Parts: sequence; structure tokens; C-alpha cells
Amino acid sequence: MPRLLTTLAPYQAAVLRIGVAGTWGAFLLREWPDRRVLYGDRSPWSAELNARLLADTHAFTALSWSDGRWWFEAVYLLALLSAGALALGWRTRASAVLFALTVLSLQNRNVFLGDGGDNLVHLMAIYLVFTRCGTVWSLDARRRARRPGKDPAEWGEPRALADALAAMLHNCAMLVVAAQVVLVYATAGWYKVQGARWQDGTAVFYPLKLGYFTPWPELSGLLGGSLLVTFALTYGTVVMQVGFPFSLAARRLKNVLLAVMVCEHLAIALLLGLPFFSLAMVAADAVFLPTAFLLAVQARLTGLRRRAAPPVGPEPAAPVATADPADPVAAADPAVDEPPVVAEPVGEQRD
Repeated sequence: MPRLLTTLAPYQAAVLRIGVAGTWGAFLLREWPDRRVLYGDRSPWSAELNARLLADTHAFTALSWSDGRWWFEAVYLLALLSAGALALGWRTRASAVLFALTVLSLQNRNVFLGDGGDNLVHLMAIYLVFTRCGTVWSLDARRRARRPGKDPAEWGEPRALADALAAMLHNCAMLVVAAQVVLVYATAGWYKVQGARWQDGTAVFYPLKLGYFTPWPELSGLLGGSLLVTFALTYGTVVMQVGFPFSLAARRLKNVLLAVMVCEHLAIALLLGLPFFSLAMVAADAVFLPTAFLLAVQARLTGLRRRAAPPVGPEPAAPVATADPADPVAAADPAVDEPPVVAEPVGEQRD
């Protein structure tokens, strides 16, 4: 119970927050010139058609309140701002709620857009509302470090109970995120097993020959032209997706498969031209990253930042003082090992 009432996986939650919010914000920025055609008043999927669909699905979208251009522009701009605020970790609780509402509003305005990554962003935006994703690597954490609050022992019983419940809710939400990722891979893998093209090892060949999925035709043609490479990629994809849920019982195997799957998603982004789908999947996969690895990355980045930062001013002069043997800090300071300089009192002579 004490472990359950403690906020677990704070670094994984931070990576999930940054990844999901950054992916959605980058997508909105890329589609800025065509935003009105995709989700606004110029969309072929008109507000009337969408209203008929919402009557059946009962999905939420703030864009159903008005079909005017300026209301849409306000919601779109609010979506961009909330994505940036959540990625930076500024007022994380409020920005997470606002982020989820704007994601639902835009995606439910036109459900026929997206490449699969939008479904994952849709779900993760809801889950992030219930997490403490701003505990580390956020502006909120930086503010708390500069202005620490009361000691938890001084909170009082109601505040301590509320904090324990929030921690338990966070842990449950992170567990749901992990289960969602496992479900995505398990269903994708077992559906592929049933496909004839996946069984004969040629499934990867076909998207490499479609113009829509070939941003680099020469590279796609090089990979698709090799029967051995196509066979290995097809069967390797199925084995990784089917085997990933079972690898969770073996930590080392899970870490190896996780690294391979991240590389696979990056390859999909490059070869098939699906960057936002791949980034959403990588962000969701982060829930399984080892904490030791994330702490090592943090230490590495901190060291690089310190080496790259220019010195603020001249080096301070060594203090001239007598070390107090009872002070361990002063005793450890090499500057105090020098002989002390004692000033003569005014009006008094020494031999």
C-alpha cells in the first residue's frame, strides 16, 4: 500500500507528456495553412454532416457549438497554446485538461482524417488528465524547486489523504497507458498473423510501391527490390508485435524489443512518410522505458548544457578565512588550508 500511494514512473509520465503534446502541436503547425479545410468552415465534411454523426456517436466537440470561422480559429489557436503549455509543463493540471478538450474538439469535428496516430493521441490525451505528468522535467517542477512549499508532514490529514488519492489515480492511469500500448501491439500482431500477405512474407513490399507512402522513391525501391529484406521486415514486424506483450516478463528482452520497435517507428516515419503516427507510437512506448536509462539521459544532457553554457563572470577569488574544524564544508575546502591573514588592531603594535 505505501508503494501504491506513492507517485510511480514520474519520468515515464514526463516523456509521455512531452511526446504526445509535442506530436499534436507539430501536426497542428504543419496543417496551419489547411486548417479550415480540414476542421473548419471550408471542410467538405460540413457541420451539418458532422452534426448527424454526433447525434449517433454522442462524441464531444466544442466546434459543434458554432460553425463560424472565428470560433474555429479560437479553438485551433487554443489547441496550439495548450499543446505548447503541456509540452513545457506549465500549469500542467489545467493545461492537460485544456489539451484533452481541444484534441477531442478537433478530431471529432472530422473523424475521417488521420493515419492511426490520431487515435493514439486521442486516447493518451484523456489518460494524461489523470496523471501527475508534471512532477519532473517541467516548468512546474522548476518552480516548485525554487519555491518549495510546506513539508508533507505539515499538510494535515485532509491534504495528505487527497495527495495519496491523487498518487493512486496517477498510478492507475499509467497502468492503463501501459495496457493500451500492449493492446495496440497485440491486436496489430495477431491481425497480421491472419493475413495471407503477412504469412507469405510479402506484406511490406506493397506499401513501398504506393506513391502515397513513398516520400523517397529511390530508397523505397531499393528496399522493395530485395526479396530477402522484404521477407525479414515482414516477419520481423509480426514477431515483435506478437512477442512484445510476452517480453514484459523478462526485463532485458523487453528493453531490446523496445529499442528495436522505436527504430522501426523511426524507419516508418522516414520510409512511409508517417512522422506523426511514428512519434505518437514512440511517445506511448516511453511508458516502458527503464528509469535508469532516463536518469542517464538527464545526466548526459545536463552535462552537455553545463559545458555549452558560457561562464557568467570571472572566477571568484579564494576566500581568506580560518577553517572551523567543526564545519565539514569548510574543512573540505582547499582554500582554507592556506595560512590565515590576521589584521593588526588599530592603535596597537606587535613585535
